[in-house]
Amino acid sequence: MASRTRRLLSVHTMIASFFFIQACTIEAPGISVKTYREPAVVTDAAEKEQREMTQAIQQMTQVKENSVFTEKTGVPEYIVGQGDVISILYWTPSREEGFKQNIYTTTVRPDGKISFIFADDIPVTGRTAREIDDILTGLAQRYMRDPRIEVIVKEFKSKSCLLFGQINILQQGTSGPGKYPLLGKTRALDLIVAAGGVISGQETGNADLRQVELVRQGKRYTLNLYNAMFRGDVSDNVVLESGDTITVPEMPTFAERVYIFGQVASQGIRKLKDSQDLLTAIAISGGTTPVAVKTDIKIIREYKERNGKPLILSANLDQILLQGDLSQNIRLKDGDVVYVPRSVIGDINEFIENITPSLDFLMDRPSNFRSNYMMNQDAMKLRW
Repeated sequence: MASRTRRLLSVHTMIASFFFIQACTIEAPGISVKTYREPAVVTDAAEKEQREMTQAIQQMTQVKENSVFTEKTGVPEYIVGQGDVISILYWTPSREEGFKQNIYTTTVRPDGKISFIFADDIPVTGRTAREIDDILTGLAQRYMRDPRIEVIVKEFKSKSCLLFGQINILQQGTSGPGKYPLLGKTRALDLIVAAGGVISGQETGNADLRQVELVRQGKRYTLNLYNAMFRGDVSDNVVLESGDTITVPEMPTFAERVYIFGQVASQGIRKLKDSQDLLTAIAISGGTTPVAVKTDIKIIREYKERNGKPLILSANLDQILLQGDLSQNIRLKDGDVVYVPRSVIGDINEFIENITPSLDFLMDRPSNFRSNYMMNQDAMKLRW
């Protein structure tokens, strides 16, 4: 009980100190507040990459034709390919009925050709049903007067895309993650809805429509289909191409998050919206322990993005609390790891080397962090 009281008192003291310092800074403009900023070369590269992706997505939403369809007549028409099954309806004279309807079904061969009663080896790959109709009508005119022919694609097999992630599996029909044929001009959201829609309304496993991933020819794009579904903004609702892969990810359990561990009362994962700076993050973690070195707190940033060579930021908590130096109160970012050591960290490279196994564990399995950490404290224990 005494320990819990001390922890609560520590939290209240730190939060009160935080607001007291903020109040002081309003009346004392001489205090310089410094915020961490990315190097210009990093921000410029990120902005350029984002612009290029946005432009590419815009082009994908406005295409008039690709390998799946064409709009030569102003109406999207499917382009026939190898493996497609087409039905040819044609009418022949009949004494009893005047004209008799006949149906001839054939599969487009690997060489892209079909055979019909009026000709063999007719190339049809790359043509629409209407164009194939014109070809067959021309061939039939050699033998019939005013032939009536209609071509219909019966089975679409030559073009498809893959759909993964948080997709509903319905009780009837084809649904859920899997391989889906493209029947013509199809947008990403059309495919998702046709496959059963996204998973929602559960405590875990909800789909994140704001971060849908499209992979096309080895390149990755992030689509915000939430806007298309709920706000009428179709700027990211791209037209699919054969071979595309769409992945609807799971909504993160903690959304944007930071990790707090080391010498704090309560280690674990915190929502970024509740821990937007160092002082608040430590406060809601119950404050520091008696053996914490508050003058050498480390913030590990962009561990995964920099392939294990993260930015290491240092902060002095004592200067925040005792001297009002808010330049030490670093604003946190999604994925930041705050580590409160129990001894001064002298060699940064050695620190990174020792902490790497723990960071790999955190980043790969964040949802299991809390239970696994408490069960495996010895394995997670750092040198400092």
